[in-house]
Amino acid sequence: MPHIPPLDPNVAARRGFREPEERIKRFWKDVTVGEGEGGWRVLLDGRSPKTPAAAPLVAPTEPLALLLAEEWAAQGEHLDPATMPATRLASTAIDRIPQAREGVAEEVTRYLGSDALCYFADGPQGLIAEQEARWRPWLDWAARELSLPLRQAEGIGHVAQPDAVLRHGRELVLALDDFSLTGLATATGLFGSAVLALAVQRGALSGVEAFELSRLDEAWQERQWGVDEEAAQRTAARRAEAELLDRWFAALR
Repeated sequence: MPHIPPLDPNVAARRGFREPEERIKRFWKDVTVGEGEGGWRVLLDGRSPKTPAAAPLVAPTEPLALLLAEEWAAQGEHLDPATMPATRLASTAIDRIPQAREGVAEEVTRYLGSDALCYFADGPQGLIAEQEARWRPWLDWAARELSLPLRQAEGIGHVAQPDAVLRHGRELVLALDDFSLTGLATATGLFGSAVLALAVQRGALSGVEAFELSRLDEAWQERQWGVDEEAAQRTAARRAEAELLDRWFAALR
């Protein structure tokens, strides 16, 4: 995943993102959203929670605030940050991305320089045909809609992408707001593909569709050899992350 500077664990602990032995007991009954300074806020009994760095948890759109509120409302007796992925993304967008935009954009661009969709298999023929049928349209989409004509590699050998294409890709990434950039960086790491991440961010693909495209090789192997329970659980967790990212981007449009 593209690198986003981590939250200071001491600050995180003070603000509710603590280790399990220091779990925060739920202190609110009602969860609502309200428009205020800078955007839309989640309101816990009328009061807005803070990010780990003590900034107001403010979303740029009402739908995103509602997505965050859904997570807060779903909490049980104790606050469980592991069940609040959208809130964690929002906190990252607020606390970390403003100071890290250039570095995050650079790492997304590096993914573009070795995008998974550019690396077709050299066999078996059935897998190559499936990649051609399912990946080629998105390489064409990137060239047509994003002006990102990427070169295709043969086998596993690296192919360098044109500098002009990478510069343009970086400009596209930096043009995003902090919340969209946070989602894009996360999606790029999940899919191994900046093309698929940009397609989801722009609503051309759903998160699950992009995830299934990103694991086409893996799914092929599973059909040949089967899948064990542990691998199935990992795939389910990654698919759930893709679904969340789809909702995240939809809420920002």
